[in-house]
Amino acid sequence: MNQVDFDFVVVGGGPSGATAANDLAQSGWRVLLLDRQGRPKPCGGAIPPRLIQDFDIPDELLVAKIRCARMISPKDNQVDIPIDNGFVGMVDRQDFDEFLRTRAAQSGAFRQQAVFDKIERDEVGALWVYYTPVPDRPLNPGETGQRVKVSTRMIIGADGARSPIAKQHIPKADKTKYVFAYHEIIQSPDDVPNHDAERCDVYYQGSVSPDFYGWVFPHGKTTSVGTGSADKGFSLRSATGHLRHIAGLADQPVLRREGAPIPLKPLPHWDNGRDILVVGDAAGVVAPSSGEGIYYAMDCGRTMARAAHDALKTGNPKHLKAGRKRFMKQHGKVFWILGVMQYFWYQNDKRREKFVKICEDKDVQKLTFDAYMNKELAKRDPWAHVRIFLKDMAHLLGLAKAG
Repeated sequence: MNQVDFDFVVVGGGPSGATAANDLAQSGWRVLLLDRQGRPKPCGGAIPPRLIQDFDIPDELLVAKIRCARMISPKDNQVDIPIDNGFVGMVDRQDFDEFLRTRAAQSGAFRQQAVFDKIERDEVGALWVYYTPVPDRPLNPGETGQRVKVSTRMIIGADGARSPIAKQHIPKADKTKYVFAYHEIIQSPDDVPNHDAERCDVYYQGSVSPDFYGWVFPHGKTTSVGTGSADKGFSLRSATGHLRHIAGLADQPVLRREGAPIPLKPLPHWDNGRDILVVGDAAGVVAPSSGEGIYYAMDCGRTMARAAHDALKTGNPKHLKAGRKRFMKQHGKVFWILGVMQYFWYQNDKRREKFVKICEDKDVQKLTFDAYMNKELAKRDPWAHVRIFLKDMAHLLGLAKAG
């Protein structure tokens, strides 16, 4: 076999792509990490202790430590869920993603700020990646960037939701669902009533989102205020303005605005059976109901990097399919439960009211945060699952009072 330029080309330097590039470079592979480093996707920026531990995230990257979550119902019923003996870290995605890309480069990945153009396979089946480097100076009128062509043994698409790589090379890549998310990064207030720099507020109100939720997440000097919906006719910008008003944040300066689609169901396939695979948002690994994605993106990047390593090492591409199977065995049940929960409880304000009422239950609070903080379903008290199921059904059937 002729010498190729790289063993892996990773397209996209978000949490999933940067993690995959880092792990593969640490294993001694020749890795090219392509990222255009533009505007970050809208994201609450929450990372649980499991992520901090598994991926060695330094404390200085945490811009806030959240010790309470407040659920707010359509009738303004407020349920505070304290985070006992711990916290949820908050990160600024611009700094967090840059840290991960820098770490990948320090591990040996060749990092290139560039716009990915296309994948091509030549007459002998070799893979070629075309990209255009982002110039370090403004281009003159009529001047275009110089396209570069490199050969590689395998390609990892970490190019986000509605991934062009997935669309063109992965079977059934259209078999997923999306929520479109929008948020505004505002200057954090100093003296707004009911705003707490150590509390995340989650709004389950139809006026904020007809099928998802709105959020106010403190980030130290800044705060993320946003919402999401799969309803294309729903104005996310107007809803976010309404949310800022009812949260007492309408007068805070807006520093930037961001919007993007977020997948809510893993793709049925993550590879082409040969030498192209996808990770992170491109693979659809965002938790339903919560929309949480950073941990799952990074774990997906790590799991599929290991599978890709095994595939190249052995020459057997079946390891790629086994990587997806391994990830879904670990997280698929949680995704299914959260999907069912979103389907039942987010349909209308009557059900949202009942859902927030359920959040008062200590069993629900304990299991929810055990699952979130540790990324696995709680196993210490199996009967708690039965109790929660019975309580859920009582509320759904109207047998329990919603308050």
